[in-house]
Amino acid sequence: MTQKGVQLDRETFSCSICLDLLKDPGTLTCGHSYCMNLQLPQCRQTFTARPDLRKNTMLADLVEELKKTGLQAAPADHCYAGSEDVACDVCTGRKLKACKSCLFCLISFCEKHLQPHYDSPAYTKHKLVEPSKKLQENVCSRHDEVMKMFCRTDQQSICYLCSVDEHKGHDTVSAAAERSEKQRELEVSRQNILQRIQDREKDVKLLQQEVEAINGSADKTVGNSEKMFTELIRLMEKRRSDVKQQVRSQQQTEVSRVRELQEKLEQEITELKRRDAEMKKLSHTQDHNQFLHDYPSLSPLSESTHSSSIKIRPLRYFEDVTAAVSEVRDKLQDVLREKWTNISQTVTEVDVLLPDPEYMTRAEFLKYSCDITLDPNTVNTELLLSDGNRKVRFTRETHPYSSHPDRFTDWRQVLSKESLTGRCYWEVEKRRGVSVAVTYKNISRAGRLNECAFGCNDKSWALYCLNNSYNFCYNNVETPFSGPQSSRVGVYLDHRAGILSFYSISETMTLLHRVQTTFTQPLHAGLRFYGWVGDSRDLETQLSSEYSMLFFFSLVPQLNNFYTRGEESAGRPGDVNKVKIGL
Repeated sequence: MTQKGVQLDRETFSCSICLDLLKDPGTLTCGHSYCMNLQLPQCRQTFTARPDLRKNTMLADLVEELKKTGLQAAPADHCYAGSEDVACDVCTGRKLKACKSCLFCLISFCEKHLQPHYDSPAYTKHKLVEPSKKLQENVCSRHDEVMKMFCRTDQQSICYLCSVDEHKGHDTVSAAAERSEKQRELEVSRQNILQRIQDREKDVKLLQQEVEAINGSADKTVGNSEKMFTELIRLMEKRRSDVKQQVRSQQQTEVSRVRELQEKLEQEITELKRRDAEMKKLSHTQDHNQFLHDYPSLSPLSESTHSSSIKIRPLRYFEDVTAAVSEVRDKLQDVLREKWTNISQTVTEVDVLLPDPEYMTRAEFLKYSCDITLDPNTVNTELLLSDGNRKVRFTRETHPYSSHPDRFTDWRQVLSKESLTGRCYWEVEKRRGVSVAVTYKNISRAGRLNECAFGCNDKSWALYCLNNSYNFCYNNVETPFSGPQSSRVGVYLDHRAGILSFYSISETMTLLHRVQTTFTQPLHAGLRFYGWVGDSRDLETQLSSEYSMLFFFSLVPQLNNFYTRGEESAGRPGDVNKVKIGL
């Protein structure tokens, strides 16, 4: 029937009651048809009795014929094109959604109207793609022709007429050829992207493993540290209890001894008073004969406790115990303070796989500022510490320090008490030349220049700030360089990464010199006085409270002259240099 051009609609031949094709269609006298086994007519005509339905034979045959032709059900609402959908360009009235677009026809088709593209050989060369609203963009606006070529010169799609007109002489190829080349480039890019995805996924996996390792290590460390601190606290509690018990025991022993002697003395006093009363009474007897009669009855005195047998100690008693405990406390505090720096800085080292960022601002460096004090056991005898070991002064006088294996004896140097690991930052403020160093603790303390002096051996690194230049020294090799002069030099140490950097600090930070190496031991900050004092001014600077700084003054015009002439001629009597360190 469709071949005869008859437009059939299933809805026309459907029962309005069951909404399906008519089954045994019956016709009312009004002309409407329903399935004979149903009631509820649609028309407005009033029936006084149930209408008598008669089978419509012709309509029944027509419905059967429609079933044979494969008449489809009316599309549901979701099959119609909405505002966001590509509509079929062939449908009339309410348009259905397009399922394909044809790049040859330049129109879109629904399933019904697309069928000829599948059935007819005439459409074999037509190219079907997913529905697109941009089909007209394939039509040249100038020549109204399909753009099947590409101009590489202008990087745009063109039609054939464009290639012989305004694009004449340009590098033009077919759109298919350009697509093939771009497709290859796209595949290469996709391969790169896929490779990067694989790499990033591998990195994510590694980072996840790193997170698990960090969490596991942290949990284990917390557990171990809790156990060790608990043991330490238990030991401290036991020692406290032992001291208390021993002091109380000795207290009872000594008090008992004193009480016993005191009781004997009191008994002796009582006896002496009784004898004194008897003698007094006898001495008042007026009868001479009675006196002489009673006198022999006086019993002899017992042996007296001589006062020289009682030893009165100075009022110290248990003060020696207090001093001993105080000494233990001070030593323990020193150990905890020194080792706590290592513990605290080690805890922050968790960036095993992450790159070390390049900090550019002083505020970022100050996150790694460290509290540094000077170690009195290392200070040279011509240097004087004060202000809680945060100030050092060169006095040209020899101070009577106790002998200590850590003391520098031949060079005016001093080390920080705290060891430096992890990331650390401090600053040096100067008015004249300056020298600042980092060194291993096992650097020699006495001997020749190469053994002890900062920068002259493989155990120390030193920056010398001269009048108009800088000089970096390591293992007795000098590296001179120039840079902006300022009153402050910043030092950044990343022990784990092996980075030691020096910065000139003014309104901005300028990198002066950077060392990339491998540090095998904890480092200590070092200060050194060297050279000739140029005047007798009191060169002292004050320390800012927002970060730790090392202050050091160098008054030698040239480093080489110092190495040549030595330190023994340095300074004149009365010259004073001061350095202050701390928060």
